[in-house]
Amino acid sequence: MSTTPASAPQYWLMKSEPDEASIDHLQAAGELPWTGVRNYQARNFMRDQMRVGDGVLFYHSSCPEPGIAGIAEVSSTAYPDETQFDPDSHYFDPKSKREEPRWQHVDVRFVRKTRLLSLAEMKRDPALAGLRTLQPGNRLSITPVTAAEWRHLQQLLA
Repeated sequence: MSTTPASAPQYWLMKSEPDEASIDHLQAAGELPWTGVRNYQARNFMRDQMRVGDGVLFYHSSCPEPGIAGIAEVSSTAYPDETQFDPDSHYFDPKSKREEPRWQHVDVRFVRKTRLLSLAEMKRDPALAGLRTLQPGNRLSITPVTAAEWRHLQQLLA
């Protein structure tokens, strides 16, 4: 469980492959379900800690220049990810049952596009040395961001 007071906002970095769901897709739709997460720790962040209104750094991954491409916010509480039940989906999970779904997701709402803050630029910034997504071996698609990191990143993205 989160130890953050209920009134304090939380912040997240959420990675998406831009050919699947980019900041432009989110801007056009206004809001999207964050489907396809198949890592238990990332799922637990959504299920147990994310709250409506939490800030999101929308990060493009697995592309020629990965980095933060925009700002979004969590717009729903966690609920079952329907892709786990769809045999035609890349994210189908035959072991997941409707009565006991394994995978949850949240919806995210577009706030604004930003300049692309590249992974390389973030790695060079000493103020971001503790940013979880920059830690060696980290491959999570969703990671928490501290309030200090969020404020610093907002300045870099302005």
